[in-house]
This record gives sequence, structure tokens and C-alpha cells, in this order.
Amino acid sequence: MKNWFLAAILAAFCTMAAAQAPASAARGPVEDGIRAKVEQRFNAKADSVTRMPFGLWEVVIGTEVIYVDQDVNYAFVGRVIDAKTRDDLTARKRDELLRVDFKSLPLEQAIKIVRGDGSRTLVTFEDPNCGFCKKLYRDIAGLKNVTIYTFLYPILSQDSFDKSRAIWCAKDRAKAWDDQMGKGKAAPEPAADCKHPLQQTLELGRKLDVSGTPTLVFSDGRRMPGAVPLERVEATFKEIASKQGQ
Repeated sequence: MKNWFLAAILAAFCTMAAAQAPASAARGPVEDGIRAKVEQRFNAKADSVTRMPFGLWEVVIGTEVIYVDQDVNYAFVGRVIDAKTRDDLTARKRDELLRVDFKSLPLEQAIKIVRGDGSRTLVTFEDPNCGFCKKLYRDIAGLKNVTIYTFLYPILSQDSFDKSRAIWCAKDRAKAWDDQMGKGKAAPEPAADCKHPLQQTLELGRKLDVSGTPTLVFSDGRRMPGAVPLERVEATFKEIASKQGQ
């Protein structure tokens, strides 16, 4: 109840202030002043500073969004919701910041699985010891006409790294992944000189701010964390196809 009440107060505040000034990207000395104060007080550089219609300034630091007054005496960390449209402005901004340049992904470093005509594309970041990854694996087993690229992203333990290495070095990577996630059967011990891209994948994940597994990335760059239900995956594919006029 408390969180709902605070959200309602904030939403009401947003609505009352919306008519006062339109959101606009700050330029000149005001923006520079806010950037300088953010760096001074938070020891972080602001990537962008934008005036919002409710009297505060949106500050983007990496993939994080905060709101400050012009003097940066106060900072608000939380969700801003448009009370009229029920649009979560903070979530929308975060989605924008987290969108991935899909064409830049090094798909050759991922396990490739093709089902049917493979016309739809999905990327996942997964750890072989992740329980939610195993749930996702079971849930999307029914996906048809899809190409799935799975980046082995061993962030849970050294055992995760060892299992990922064994899977990558297996003669049939797709089968080794299926055995591990679907049957709980580990891949054979790999040769000592087997080369693998796991360190590069870990660096890629950190660069993209992939903080947990599983994380899904669709062909339009949007990402979804967690064991996303099959229905939502299918709905996202349909939305992407609709926007592309397919």
C-alpha cells in the first residue's frame, strides 16, 4: 500500500506540472552546471541531462536513470509514471538505454540452434547452472521456425565456467547444451588445448550490462531478463514482424 501511495503522489505531481514546461534536452550553461554537480556529488559522469515536464531533470548515467533538481541538491531514484496515460517514463527510458545493437553481436561466439525454417531470431545469455535458464529452456522448447543463438555466460561459479567450456568444446555443441539443460547430463571433459570464447563473452555481457541470466535479446534490439514465458516470446516475435510489415 505504501509503494502504491507514493507512486500515486508522484503521478499526480507529474500531471500537475506537465502543462508548465515541455521536456527538452538541456543545452548550454544549465546543462553543464548540472553535469558538473552530478560528477561532484555522485562521482559519476552524466551521459545526458534532459529537462522533464514535471520540474526535475532526467540524468542518465550509463544505463541508470535518476532525477535531480537544477541545483542537484536533491535526487530522486525510482519510477516516474504519467498519470494520464499510465506510461512508465522511467521504464521506457531504461528500455531505450538497454536496447542492443543486434547486428554488432558476435554470433559466431554463440551456440546456434535452428528449428524449422529458422526465420525468427533470438539471442540468449545463459549460465548452465542457472535454474531460471533451465526453466526458460523447457518453456521455449515449443518455439518453431526460429534460430536461437545462446551465449554461454558463466557468471555464477567456477563450475559454471568449467561446464560452459566443456559444452563449447564438445563435438556437437547444440546437443551438449540440450543434454546439460534438458537432461542434466554434463558434457565430457574437454581437451586442455581447446579454445573457447568465454572470456570474450563475459566482457561482452559486462559491456551490455547483462547482470543476470537468462537474458533474451530480440532482433530489434529489445531485451528481456528472466525466464520469459513462451506466450510473451511469441507475442514479441509477432510485434516485431508487424512493425517490419511481414
